[in-house]
Amino acid sequence: MKECSAHVGQPFSMAIGYASHQRPSSKENTDGKFISPFHDIPLHARAEQDSDVPAKKSKTNWDKNVFNMVVEVPRWTNAKMEIATKELLNPIKQDIKKGKLRYVSNIFPHKGYIWNYGALPQTWEDPKHIDNDTKCCGDNDPIDVCEIGSKVCTRGDVIQVKVLGILALVDEGETDWKVIAINIDDPDAEKFNDIEDVKKHKPGYLEATVDWLRTYKVPDGKPENQFGFNGKFKGQEFALEVIKSTHEHWKNMLHKKSDKGEIECKNVTVNESPFCCPEDEAASIVQSAPSPGSPNKVTADVDTWHFLNQ
Repeated sequence: MKECSAHVGQPFSMAIGYASHQRPSSKENTDGKFISPFHDIPLHARAEQDSDVPAKKSKTNWDKNVFNMVVEVPRWTNAKMEIATKELLNPIKQDIKKGKLRYVSNIFPHKGYIWNYGALPQTWEDPKHIDNDTKCCGDNDPIDVCEIGSKVCTRGDVIQVKVLGILALVDEGETDWKVIAINIDDPDAEKFNDIEDVKKHKPGYLEATVDWLRTYKVPDGKPENQFGFNGKFKGQEFALEVIKSTHEHWKNMLHKKSDKGEIECKNVTVNESPFCCPEDEAASIVQSAPSPGSPNKVTADVDTWHFLNQ
């Protein structure tokens, strides 16, 4: 399969929006193409920006464990933004449930998301594939990433991250892997090469991650989430195998070798995929999208702190 030729580190502009508090976005690369952040951004980072541009300085294990991450939710924010997998070109937009915009609750001592949160493009947790370890099917989304660097990113950023480990969350009976990674441009990135380095250099962060993921739905009246491996993190090598597997599932979906269900697979760069469309068609999709409208007012309860019995 010929995959996206777009290069890492390019600026992407906000292109479309809908009526909501957090404006959704489609993506346009520096070549002027509107693209899907799900399908058209390559999974693997590239060491070279262009054939006529000097290669970036080599990073530790660059080819092996550095991937592109699409930032959906900047750290400390509450709006549940995500790649809209069931919409054409998969814009990033705020999730809606029962007619209301979704926000994650603040559970003491946390404020919003405690990492830059997002997804690995060109991966898919197949809902018809039963994971050998969790014994549960996938959650029908790209694989999630918790980026632990010091910089607070911006929604829609595409950053290069070094994978360190992974956590097997079981959310309402579905496998929902959470990759732990760090921005390769973080000042301390060279110190982090596996999950044990997070324990050493950011003590308490992994424990807080498990606590956050276990309880974040409790204020909404739902039970605590469960975990595979008794809530223990698996290391880098295990994480890379999970990423490889979900990338293969994505490839099968883009080639109609597996049932995509309601997932929208239209793309502009995966040339051998039957879902690949011309650039003018992608532009028409974006231009025909509804205008943003007026933003909704954020209600005061979004800032409420919840205290849970331990």
